[in-house]
Amino acid sequence: MHSDELVVTADTVRSLIDSQLPHLAGLPLARLPVSGSSNVLFRLGDELLVRLPRQPGGSTIIAKEAKYLPLIASSVRVLLPEVVALGAPGVGYPECWSVVRWIDGQLPAVPVPPSPQATLLALDLAEVVGGLRSAVVPVAALGDSTLRSYRARSVRAVDTDVRQYLSDCRAVPDLPLDLDACERVWTDAVNVPEPPSDRPASWVHGDLLAENLLLHEGRLAAVLDFGALAVGEPSVDLVGAWELLGAEDRAVFRDALGIDDAEWARGRAWALAIAVMTFPYYWRTMPQRCADRLVMARAVLSDHLS
Repeated sequence: MHSDELVVTADTVRSLIDSQLPHLAGLPLARLPVSGSSNVLFRLGDELLVRLPRQPGGSTIIAKEAKYLPLIASSVRVLLPEVVALGAPGVGYPECWSVVRWIDGQLPAVPVPPSPQATLLALDLAEVVGGLRSAVVPVAALGDSTLRSYRARSVRAVDTDVRQYLSDCRAVPDLPLDLDACERVWTDAVNVPEPPSDRPASWVHGDLLAENLLLHEGRLAAVLDFGALAVGEPSVDLVGAWELLGAEDRAVFRDALGIDDAEWARGRAWALAIAVMTFPYYWRTMPQRCADRLVMARAVLSDHLS
């Protein structure tokens, strides 16, 4: 998936656990058939999950999640990953890793078909975004370099990068997306007023998309993977509205959060940006991710015209 991908085998993980967490050594271990792009995942017994970074430098993310997730969890109604143990590099594997509690659930469909249940999901997602925005940001977090991310910056700050992604998309074979229309939407977005300069910094998940959400009986039960956790401008956390929700439920989501026109345009721009940065990199390696982002990009174009 990545040019610098680390080799992670079941034998490696077993050796790491046996040597560093001997109280867990007897538990069955099985690699999950599906994972995201940042971590390799192994089920450990019935109650635990082992997460190991796929690329060099992933230790920073593992440490960040362990440090800050407990500060956020009380402000968000749904479950968040609970880190129960941290592992160090060893047996040839160069990064830190974590063991978290297993959370049962199902990934949502993309998009979620319109229904009363979809409306409830829109409200659930709004509650998560609102909870993150209301969670206290400690003074120390404001100066933590691990909490700085391009996704917590303004739309204008990533203008050059997004235009390059749009250009790169033109080389993606058979990409069924109107890239000229995408460029017009993006150009409109960078002209939208920026947030007030005195707006307090907020916690930002940075990747609130379907692959990081778990449902139980149709309701949002958990938010996963806080590897992109940052402090800054939170418009990017609106992106799930375009990936997951139809127009009517998007409006429910927006109304629940009280989002004004400018911030809605910034969130829509972030949805487009995340989509177009996905296609050139993952077109051949993660087809489901690309299919989901295509849904999101097309929803952005449709919403922009309405």
